[in-house]
Amino acid sequence: MSTLVCLGLGYCARHYVAEFGPRFARVAGTTRSHDKTINHPIEMIVFDGVNPTPELRSTIAAADRLLISAAPGEAGDPVLAALANDIVVARQLKSIVYLSSLGVYGDHGGAWIDETAPTIPVHSRGAARVDAELAWQALGKRRDIPVAILRLAGIYGPGQNAFIRLLACRAHRIDKPGHVFNRIHAADIAQAIDAAFACDFDGIVNVADDEPAPPGDPIMFAANLLGVDPPPVLSLTEAQRTLSPMILSFYQGCGRVRNDKLKQALGVTLRYPTYREGLQALFDDGYEARDPPASIESS
Repeated sequence: MSTLVCLGLGYCARHYVAEFGPRFARVAGTTRSHDKTINHPIEMIVFDGVNPTPELRSTIAAADRLLISAAPGEAGDPVLAALANDIVVARQLKSIVYLSSLGVYGDHGGAWIDETAPTIPVHSRGAARVDAELAWQALGKRRDIPVAILRLAGIYGPGQNAFIRLLACRAHRIDKPGHVFNRIHAADIAQAIDAAFACDFDGIVNVADDEPAPPGDPIMFAANLLGVDPPPVLSLTEAQRTLSPMILSFYQGCGRVRNDKLKQALGVTLRYPTYREGLQALFDDGYEARDPPASIESS
């Protein structure tokens, strides 16, 4: 019996399980609430991020693959803090995939970068990700199993996209000349996870599209498809007065991220090479989240 355990059944993990879950005889995922349910055959295990239950410990002991999407906090990686020893002694475990972020790179002034670029995070979330990556790699060496670190670009997909933000009046355009970043559709993230598991990949891979673009371009493209006016352009000064630190943090670092390793080492062919193909497909199919896994709370 092959067992996949998703520690943090968040947006990306749900999309992976929705498409590739049938590859496994057993799929388990963690949630913070007893009240969350799912229609897919996934065993839901409550994990508060601090105190693992006997059920969770026994499930990890039986795991063949671990998918880690729980984000690190100020105190570090919650999964490692609570379950590192359980993972080390899990004898059936064959590989781990850890979902990280391109935010670890920080500001490279718009230059093209790949996985060899230095990590110079410009905010605490990026720094926590760097520490978590190193800790997971160290655990992999200790346990002698491969750990794939997938650094994800700006994520979008059903229920999480420019259409939703426009219609909810949450879309923003900020005037910062020269600022670009990469994006990635949830379906392509799912492909990357599956490829990493399939080849027991060990190392770091950027999971990003082909075209780093200004933040306002997808908003304009989506507004045109919807037939609505785009939001007005804000100066950076105006944005700093009115927008949240979380939104503004995406304007602190700038780099054009290469995805050659994603294509060559993992053999992934992107379904949505740029935001245009991705947004068009979402528009054609309806951009709301209709997949049952999207009802699960991210852990």
